[in-house]
Amino acid sequence: MTNSNIDFIYLSETDMVKAGVTDMPACVDTMEEMFGLLYSGDYRMAGANSDSHGAMITFPEDSLFETMPKPTADRRFMAMPAYLGGNFRTAGVKWYGSNISNRNKGLPRSILMFTLNDADTGAPLAYMSANLLSAYRTGAIPGVGARYLARKDSQVIGLVGPGVMGKTAVSAFVSVCPQINAIKIKGRSQHSIDDFIEWLNVEHPKIKNIQVVDTIEQVVRDSDIVTYCNSGETGNPDSYPLVKYEWVKQGAFLAMPAYCNTDEAMNNKSVRKVLDNPGMYEAWFEEVPKPAHVHIPLIGVKFLDMVQEGKIEKQDLEDLGKIVSGEAPGRKTEEEIILMSVGGMPVEDVAWGTVVYRNAIAQGIGTKLNLWETPVLR
Repeated sequence: MTNSNIDFIYLSETDMVKAGVTDMPACVDTMEEMFGLLYSGDYRMAGANSDSHGAMITFPEDSLFETMPKPTADRRFMAMPAYLGGNFRTAGVKWYGSNISNRNKGLPRSILMFTLNDADTGAPLAYMSANLLSAYRTGAIPGVGARYLARKDSQVIGLVGPGVMGKTAVSAFVSVCPQINAIKIKGRSQHSIDDFIEWLNVEHPKIKNIQVVDTIEQVVRDSDIVTYCNSGETGNPDSYPLVKYEWVKQGAFLAMPAYCNTDEAMNNKSVRKVLDNPGMYEAWFEEVPKPAHVHIPLIGVKFLDMVQEGKIEKQDLEDLGKIVSGEAPGRKTEEEIILMSVGGMPVEDVAWGTVVYRNAIAQGIGTKLNLWETPVLR
């Protein structure tokens, strides 16, 4: 006889916090472990090459159906499935709806949930609130990059976009670069800037030098670590926040998880160009019209446009997983400039979701739910 009963746990956002979802140093370490598995190939994502970011529902400009949602900025539904092996050996999918006008309703732009499954049976292990899960794993990736690619004596962060992504990226930088003591911030509104500074004073009181600046150039100049964490609309790369080579400090590390463009001087081979997962960018590149950067605003997508246009060679693009695995060098010199694209991957959700789930089980956190004792159909 076999036991066909299936129980799983529900984790609210409060439960997720209790189970350690906001532990950034642990999240950075988990993402580092994930990159080793990514480079070894012990993972699967969606799509023909198993590297797809996910499947997205968007809406047409004109619809015959009055009740169909309108294509307002950042309006979409998306599923992001993955399997991750190694010590994790779980599968999962993040599902979310996004609409930038949610902010007018006092809601986050995106509302996310994550389902974690047993990799053998497919049975659910947990259904969890995923806004914090996603935010922390996203911020942790620039932290992994900084661990290997930023100067060890980095002190100054330059930040465009002091929102959720900006907060978690800063926390990750601080966790791997302990000499950070200053930050320059550019935000869209005084409210977001004030909120960020209040958060910074509570979470990272060692950062005493806080400058609010008016231009992106001021953010970049003299910063040891630069990150753009802004939101916006795709379609015109000329409107994406720019990085000019003349602004960039020698030895700077730039981690870009959001909209970004570069000037021609940044295309020089002396600027190292790193991708968090080359296969995912190739999958994106196959899925959209060219130039792909028009449709996907990440700088790594522009890298592939430049390869197709003959401006750079494919071998100029480096793999963070290969660097983390010790099969390629991290920072080589104190003077080199390194630009890293951060795309976001569902294997990150699986990795951090598994760790948080196991913490919850060990600590008795969450609400146990029953799927069935015996399935009606089998």
